[in-house]
Amino acid sequence: MARFLMRSVISTLVTMLIVSALVFTLLEVSGRDVTVQILGVFATPEQKESLRKQLGLDQPGFVRYIDWLVGNDWRLRDELGNVQTVFNEISQEPEWYVLLDDGRFVRHEVCSRVEDIDSGFCQPGEMLYLVRNEDASFFRENAGDVWTTDPETGESVFWGVDIGNRAAKWVEGGGDTAFVSTQTGVQELTGAAVQWIPLRKGLLRGDAGVSLKTTRPVSKTLPIRIRNSAILAGLAFIVVMPLALFLGILTGINEGSFFDRFTSVTSLALTATPEFVTGVLLILVVGIYWSNNWLPGLVEAGFLPDWALESFKVPTTTLADSPNAIFEKPKELILPVLTLTAVELGYIVRMTRASMVEVMAAPYIRTAIIKGMPFRRVVFRHAVRNALLAPITIIMLHINYLVGGLVVVEVIFGFQGLGKFIFDHSIFGDPNAVEAAAMVTVLIAIVTRLLGDLAYTFLNPRIRYA
Repeated sequence: MARFLMRSVISTLVTMLIVSALVFTLLEVSGRDVTVQILGVFATPEQKESLRKQLGLDQPGFVRYIDWLVGNDWRLRDELGNVQTVFNEISQEPEWYVLLDDGRFVRHEVCSRVEDIDSGFCQPGEMLYLVRNEDASFFRENAGDVWTTDPETGESVFWGVDIGNRAAKWVEGGGDTAFVSTQTGVQELTGAAVQWIPLRKGLLRGDAGVSLKTTRPVSKTLPIRIRNSAILAGLAFIVVMPLALFLGILTGINEGSFFDRFTSVTSLALTATPEFVTGVLLILVVGIYWSNNWLPGLVEAGFLPDWALESFKVPTTTLADSPNAIFEKPKELILPVLTLTAVELGYIVRMTRASMVEVMAAPYIRTAIIKGMPFRRVVFRHAVRNALLAPITIIMLHINYLVGGLVVVEVIFGFQGLGKFIFDHSIFGDPNAVEAAAMVTVLIAIVTRLLGDLAYTFLNPRIRYA
């Protein structure tokens, strides 16, 4: 068993590494221009190229993949010095600083503000320190002569950390014109750095980078989405699995009865119906028919997603408003859970029924019944345990299908979970977020497969793993 677990861990790591490389490659060759998503379709080529450099997208794809996986602070220490992260209590996010020999944490910027130049605080092009205070604020002071000569170009250059958590390279007396996207539009900055490299620790150290869509650390936002999806999938699993096993066992021991045929046809119809059809149908039935005829207050109770509520003009907080809305209005989980239940229930019922029919026809079951053993005891002590070997595989596989189905269901109902996270960031072309989410889904798939293998040893003690 120990060797089996060790091989499983190694295969898990190798699989995740291969999948991460494949996902990154697919995102690279997809041709999705994320600068258009940020700046808009009317951005000029100069603005888009400037943003690409600020995001570090001008680096080779292989370098960016390695940076995402193992980080780049270790390879930039020769240029930056002792670079470290400091947690900001206000924003609740880590920030990158250079730790000086005197114990101060600093960032850098070039003197370019008109008020600083007019007041004599600094001269244009001089390097300034942004010294961090204990309360996360900072004050500026002249950095002095920090320029060094680049042996390749002969220019006076300086590597530092800017306020965007990036390693930045400035050229003395020169600099580029950078275009920055703000809430008021695209602004032009002079005296900017000539090269940027976003700083990161790497996924192996718990840093999946910054989302290009939300400009927030992925490792900060993704766990909340995983938690929400785990709640939704867990509720669906709690509803689906006991009900499916019960119906499957009941139809299996009553093969050929009306109940068996009715359950089989119904489950087949539910399985064949896609999630988006089931979800929209439930919304229409609950939102239109029931609210008008049987349950007039159903809409106001918070059962429906954002887009459905707009047609009723009901002011309410929905699942799309906040990642924590499910704790404020848990009733909004009812329709997503029912949708997942309808889709997942049928297949497991049919597999359990088929396995139960096969076991009930086995010679040892017929012998036990002929000997006069109570039928209930034959079913629950001997038949069910052996019949569950096949459904266990199906159940573990359907945990993966459940994760895939969450994408459709969460998009329909505006549920702020992992599925909608993957959908939104894939459409945007956000490599850091999509890569991290892909690793989570791969890990779920491998762990559920391992749990299924271990469950076999409980159901059948003759199974051993070497």
